[in-house]
Amino acid sequence: MRYKALSSNFYKKNRANYAEAMLSKSIAVFNSNDIYPISADSTYFPFQQHRDIFYLTGIEQEETILLIYPDADKIKEREILFIKKTDEKIAIWEGEKLSLEKARDLSGIETVFWLSDFEKIFDSIVNKCDKLYINTNEHYRAKVETQTREDRFINWAKKKYPAVEHIKGNLILQRLRSIKTDEELNQIQKACEITKKGFKRILNFVAPGIYEYEIEAEFSHEFIKNSSKGFAYQPIIASGKNNNVLHYVKNNGICKSGDLVLIDVGAEYGNYSSDMTRTIPVSGKFSERQKKVYEAVLKVKNEATKLLSPGTLWKEYHYEVGKIMTSELIDLGLLSQFEVKNQNPKDPAYKKYFMHGTSHHLGLDTHDYGLIDDPMKENMVFTVEPGIYLPKEGFGIRLEDDVVIKEKGAVKNLMKDIPIDPNEIEELMSKN
Repeated sequence: MRYKALSSNFYKKNRANYAEAMLSKSIAVFNSNDIYPISADSTYFPFQQHRDIFYLTGIEQEETILLIYPDADKIKEREILFIKKTDEKIAIWEGEKLSLEKARDLSGIETVFWLSDFEKIFDSIVNKCDKLYINTNEHYRAKVETQTREDRFINWAKKKYPAVEHIKGNLILQRLRSIKTDEELNQIQKACEITKKGFKRILNFVAPGIYEYEIEAEFSHEFIKNSSKGFAYQPIIASGKNNNVLHYVKNNGICKSGDLVLIDVGAEYGNYSSDMTRTIPVSGKFSERQKKVYEAVLKVKNEATKLLSPGTLWKEYHYEVGKIMTSELIDLGLLSQFEVKNQNPKDPAYKKYFMHGTSHHLGLDTHDYGLIDDPMKENMVFTVEPGIYLPKEGFGIRLEDDVVIKEKGAVKNLMKDIPIDPNEIEELMSKN
């Protein structure tokens, strides 16, 4: 483990909160992720734990199952953890897995069994219940084509226990995980601080003639050096015309004099994500036009951040940001008053230059849990990431910070120490 683990009390509270939201005479089951194959004997690495079971247990090991049964007569049956048992061969080739004692210490769960005992114990408990909470993926952006370990369990349980009512339990986690505790905010802040170190490193590295992947490598070095497993998501290093490709991930272009390079990266720390975007001049100095567009994007970001407060509705927030962006695009000569007056309300004119959303939830997942029809609440973490994309002018600019919603008018910017002012960027790059 590269990071400082959160306390077992954190995971105990999370399970207690989940249990409190469950209906009577019900049981909930959570499964770890698989180790996913590539081909031959190759697998994707490092192993990525399912964020839900991690949130509830702190266990990062594959082949793990959590069972929550709040109404159990026996206290030891109210929380049960099942983990993979180490044998001599596994210990030699992979290293020992968690012991029962270590799993207890990490999770705070007293009742821990080997995975081989799961079916027998589950069968003895589920027949006492009327309802089974299954953990389907209900994220509004989810597009899952691969059958997961969770999916296989759900299919098995439905066939074996058809009389039990199956309830989707993910909405409980959507609400719980969207509001961060102080411990979680500290992890995200640490991820942001590691990202800052990476960004400051490349400001003294970027120059005409280097490849985008060389910038990626500099970030990777700094992230891993500072106790991160690496990038929280696939990094975007987009120079020149590549600025205008929203999810550009090839990172194989060459940085040319006079161009901008858009850098959308974030370090993870303890499985928590950061998400930063900066756009900097390859030669160390913005052109007059580039700086004007940059300052417009920065203004939209700053004004959008002020709109984030408890009670704010997602749709209203994005509508207001659209009005701010429209004003800036008019000032830049990109939109006319006529175009705005005659725009289709369902497809506003500003979308020609700013076609993505302004914010998303951030946490254990980069696009984290959060029900977008619910009002925003204190201690939710959001990105703020407006952009203006100008393919005909050969560049695009996006800027992004991670912020915590506090009481009205007191948003906390977790990336306030990462350079973003264009003059400061130029000054720091001039020291290259």
